[in-house]
Amino acid sequence: MLKFQPGMFGSLAIKDFRFLWLSNLCTSFAMQMQMVARGWLIYDMTNSPMALTWVMLSFMLPSFLFSLIGGVIADRMQKKPIIVLAQLLNAIATVLLAYLIYTGNALFWHFIFFGLINGTILALSMPARSALIPEVVGEDNLVNAMALQNATFNLSRVLGPAIAGGLIALMASKELAANAPTETSGVGLVFFMIAGLYLAAVISTSMVQNTGSPKNESKSSPLDDVKEGFNYMWQDKVILGLLIMGFVPFTFGFATSFLLPAFNQDIIHGGPDDLGLLMTCMGAGAFTGSMLLARLGDIKRKGKVMFYSAYLWAISVAAFALSDTLLLAMIAGAGTGLFGSIFGGLNMSVIQLVVRPDIRGRIMSILMMSFGLMPLGVIPVSAMAEFIGIDMALLFSAGMLALSMLILGILFPDLRRIDRGHGERILV
Repeated sequence: MLKFQPGMFGSLAIKDFRFLWLSNLCTSFAMQMQMVARGWLIYDMTNSPMALTWVMLSFMLPSFLFSLIGGVIADRMQKKPIIVLAQLLNAIATVLLAYLIYTGNALFWHFIFFGLINGTILALSMPARSALIPEVVGEDNLVNAMALQNATFNLSRVLGPAIAGGLIALMASKELAANAPTETSGVGLVFFMIAGLYLAAVISTSMVQNTGSPKNESKSSPLDDVKEGFNYMWQDKVILGLLIMGFVPFTFGFATSFLLPAFNQDIIHGGPDDLGLLMTCMGAGAFTGSMLLARLGDIKRKGKVMFYSAYLWAISVAAFALSDTLLLAMIAGAGTGLFGSIFGGLNMSVIQLVVRPDIRGRIMSILMMSFGLMPLGVIPVSAMAEFIGIDMALLFSAGMLALSMLILGILFPDLRRIDRGHGERILV
């Protein structure tokens, strides 16, 4: 039986989790670097913002289409082989794309094709990765472990784009000084480095001894498993409320990230360097929130803390909307990252805690489906920003974030009373 490991980095005392955490670190940096390198190259090739949108949708659409299948697989099969295979396929796909870019043969449709591949692999494997963590660390360490996982993602948000951008600039200068094979060979080399990070993740995950044994021993069909997942969600009002909480408030809260470039240009009249500072402050705030949650560990009254952090998140979004200088926007932006990270990390942890282990993969896949739809939810806010102003649209988002949490608290009163996980859930 696992014992609670005190301290901010307590879960890293568990050997298997150290390997999973290192794997997540490599994968997170690879994904953030790939987004920057891919976006830079696509815009350089097409000079079309819509092209960037199509590639992003090609990556996110599979999350909606295939996450449920991934959830069924996670509950029926050993989880570690699924994760290793997915990471290996990701690495191979990235190597192929890197070769096309390096040799100057990459076309726009290649990015759509590999976006669909990478998105599908992620959709099919992410429920297994999410469901394996509670088995590795145990319930007492889960909040700390999930916070450390979120911290690696937020750290990659801060450093990943800077590393990728610096490498691209460095490679571009070398291309000018040497007779490079193609104009994009430097970007191709960056993609080879990204593939190396994916391979490092494969090696790290392979070192995990816990294979994540199947929790669903039934002989039912996969379709029946999917129906069971949805029935469980509808019948357990706490789970239903947590899943809605993980989608609706998030959609409004993350409007600041979606509208950040426009806010930077139209409200504070900033340039590219100012945009970089705002992104860094938001990422740093999110990283700080993850580390704070990791330090707090298995706190009591988790439900109330979720609601408090969401209301503080809404206040930060409103303050950001009202900022008219770079300094104020940086401070408010750091606050949105801080409280959004605490709310998101705790919501994910509580879902893992309260759900039955034999159905955990399918519930996590339903949550992933909602993440795939999140960009669609921002469309009304974006339209409002275009017609009545970005500041008013962000104020609307802040109000809707607070209002949605207030309504959830009324419709699902037990959410405020969550204290412990499945098997010993205490409603205080």
